[in-house]
Amino acid sequence: MLITQKLGFSIQEIAGHLSALPKGRNPTPADWEKIGHNMREALDARIQEITLMRDKLHGCIGCGCLSLKVCSLYNPDDVVREKGAGPRYLMGDKPKAQNTG
Repeated sequence: MLITQKLGFSIQEIAGHLSALPKGRNPTPADWEKIGHNMREALDARIQEITLMRDKLHGCIGCGCLSLKVCSLYNPDDVVREKGAGPRYLMGDKPKAQNTG
């Protein structure tokens, strides 16, 4: 298994990062460094997200709080109620993008 897969990157994510490699020439150390930097940023974001989930998990164990307003981690403002019962974000649902403009 590739080290990047062990770090949690999917084959599609790995392919996306590798698509940044130059066409028609061998990659340079700088090319690989740029890919490594981008992957590190993605890992840092995952670590931050997992840390937040870990720190707030005590309030979510078994609560089934889909309709409660206090669940700011998994169901802020109860916007995922149409997806069904349970901790939808923990179950893999993704929040909708916020329209800021």
